[in-house]
Amino acid sequence: MVSAMPSRREVLLGLSMLTVAGRSVAETVIELAWRDLLPEDDHSLPGNLQGIVRHDESSMASRQPMSTGIRTDWNGQIVRLAGFIVPIDHRGTGVTAFILVPYVGACVHVPPPPSNQLVFVTTEVPYESSGMFEAVAVTGMFGTASTSTQLADIGYVLSADEIRSYRR
Repeated sequence: MVSAMPSRREVLLGLSMLTVAGRSVAETVIELAWRDLLPEDDHSLPGNLQGIVRHDESSMASRQPMSTGIRTDWNGQIVRLAGFIVPIDHRGTGVTAFILVPYVGACVHVPPPPSNQLVFVTTEVPYESSGMFEAVAVTGMFGTASTSTQLADIGYVLSADEIRSYRR
């Protein structure tokens, strides 16, 4: 587990290497569900809310359950995953880095899910989010990377080519 959040430059450099290596291989978009990010032998239900807590109580990151492992099946592949935005970095009025979470409130109002249920997303083109926990579908190059933020430890990264407001 990494003790400090990698610099934006380090994340983008790693993802750009994945992009160069993987674009020619990945010609179709793989639709992922949150359960797909759990190890095959993990039958737990993702998104255990564990109760709502007050903001002045202990940090959410300290309440994060241990991960049962990550999957590397989709490293270097173009995937689409829907979830909710927890903004990390902005440029102007747009979000350039965020944690994609499987349920509303994760990492902020309720403890974060295990790291294998969190994706660190970066985008070159700032996304004009409508606010905290906006539902989005993100398409881009997927990979595994142990990343740590003040909010949670994260098991996956995604370099976004497209971010769309999610509507069923």
